[in-house]
Amino acid sequence: MKKLSQFARAFCAIGVLGLQLAAPARATPPDRPTIVLVHGAFAESASWNDVARDLRARSFPVIAVANPLRGVKSDAAYVGAVVASVPGPVVLVGHSYGGSVISAAAEGRPNVKALVYVAAFAPEVGESAVDLSGKFPGSTLGPTLAPPVALPDGGKDLYIQQPLFGRQFAADVAPRVSGPMAVAQRPVTEAALGEPAPAAAWKHLPSWFVYGDADRNIPPAALSFMAERAKAVRTVVVKGASHVVMVSRPGPVARLIAEAAEAKAPRD
Repeated sequence: MKKLSQFARAFCAIGVLGLQLAAPARATPPDRPTIVLVHGAFAESASWNDVARDLRARSFPVIAVANPLRGVKSDAAYVGAVVASVPGPVVLVGHSYGGSVISAAAEGRPNVKALVYVAAFAPEVGESAVDLSGKFPGSTLGPTLAPPVALPDGGKDLYIQQPLFGRQFAADVAPRVSGPMAVAQRPVTEAALGEPAPAAAWKHLPSWFVYGDADRNIPPAALSFMAERAKAVRTVVVKGASHVVMVSRPGPVARLIAEAAEAKAPRD
């Protein structure tokens, strides 16, 4: 009986410890917007892992969407459906081509309170990613692309050649990380990069921009031009950062997203 009593006490203690470990460290404050992260071409949702970890530590709910990368309108409709499923306010964050997607996905979505462009396109209505990347010199993406993959519907999928991926896309990322990124890269259709933007939500939503000054996919001059045109609330230029600034420098990216999420006053 004594052994049974000791066992019962020990079992109860373990149970209490388990409940303590299972309980969340911090409950999400009710006014915290959900951060919806949208990756771009040649990336995937896992490219947001470190940024998402930082934001979750700040008690923000986070969703990293698997962007289809099939076309601006269709991708925006998909992301818009995710946004519509979220109760409460949303901050939409786009990387690279994902910027074109969030610019359209936010249109007509009253729960989107802010946009954050991470080395991303912010096109005017009618502009495409190809238009904007060619507006200023500096992009070296073209020669690094592999031969297009012909699709059953007549379209073409684009990839970066794996041996050139690190230097082109993620020059400031350790090879042990950029190597698997090259293998897991998600292709974008050729048509998506040339598709005119159907909407430009940055015209009426407060927007934040962050990019690296060593970006080889989108010329930094083009990124600066788009940030100025959008009258960005704040623009952060990360010295020496590549196109995947959210992978190589997640801290400044997460801090800017948190700033956008916590901003109270709308842009004038």
